[in-house]
Amino acid sequence: MTVQDVCDVVDDLAPRGLAYPWDRCGLHTGDPEDDVRCVLVALTVTREAFAAARRARAQMIVAHHPLIWEPLKTLRAGDPHTRLCLDIAQAGIACYGAHTNLDVVPGGVNTAIADRLKLRDTTPLLSVPQAQQVKLVTFVPATHLAQVRDAVCSAGAGVIGDYTHCSFSAPGTGTFLPNEKTDPFSGRKFVVNEEPELRFEVLAAKARLPRIVEALLRSHPYEEVAYDIVPLENVDASIGLGVKGHLDRVITLGVFARQVRKALGARFVRVVGANDRRVHTVGVIGGSGGGEIAGIPHAVDVLVTGDIDYHDALAAQDRGLAVIDAGHAAAERWVVPVLASYLKARLKKVRVATYIEPDVFRIITE
Repeated sequence: MTVQDVCDVVDDLAPRGLAYPWDRCGLHTGDPEDDVRCVLVALTVTREAFAAARRARAQMIVAHHPLIWEPLKTLRAGDPHTRLCLDIAQAGIACYGAHTNLDVVPGGVNTAIADRLKLRDTTPLLSVPQAQQVKLVTFVPATHLAQVRDAVCSAGAGVIGDYTHCSFSAPGTGTFLPNEKTDPFSGRKFVVNEEPELRFEVLAAKARLPRIVEALLRSHPYEEVAYDIVPLENVDASIGLGVKGHLDRVITLGVFARQVRKALGARFVRVVGANDRRVHTVGVIGGSGGGEIAGIPHAVDVLVTGDIDYHDALAAQDRGLAVIDAGHAAAERWVVPVLASYLKARLKKVRVATYIEPDVFRIITE
């Protein structure tokens, strides 16, 4: 198993194409061809997470927060973060970050939080432009239709709701004239050939397109593969920022706030809204969700998130939205065991370790 193999497995869950354009997800240190026998999963690549990786004899760290966020202007050891990057690189440890792509997929950060809160009937909270779909159209001989279909669908195409391998094919006739440089799969050189073909088309998430096209080219028998990528207005309804769901019953905000603190293991929560307010529909945005308050659907009674600042709190109060701020790390860290379980299931020959970072803040009440 190589570093690239691990990257591909993470991409199966959270394709990098689903990350926001400003994000820094991906492989930040390491050689894609290096062998991996142990992976450490962490929320953030801190000095403590690096030490945990060394203790676990891990060759790779998979984290939610990317190791390198702001571009490095120098590689001088005097800066603590640059020193950490240098130490990780010198240790030969690969670092991969799955950030906003892991925020918007089912099974990612917000699903982990929603599961901790025992929310029912969960759906994406906010739509995102990177959920756009396309139609992939190609032309293939009937003898190879199943081979091509299985390849592109195994790469992530052809998913409609709970159905996979959804496609359409229709017969037609293709024409081509090979020259002296060609080695055609069928037909003769220097004449116009007419060959029976099937038009094969399938829906695909734009974010998964590179791997799908790679699978198409690898499985198709033709020397030159003709294919079209058609933009659509369709979006993948399973993709979105945050999660919306329901509690088993209507309870007060004060009771729910205490449940959130206990379920997420937070030492404290901050609350916007009256304790006796009734709540049933819950929105969840892991990390810093204050910037999304204006777009939260009015059907949501309370938003569980982190890093709410004063003006975010006022904006929520003005529009009648209750907020429970559980902190940035307290909520997001629950993706670590979820991601570790996913990797254990997919990487049979790789040992998976975890590092759960403690809260960086201390609370002084007196």
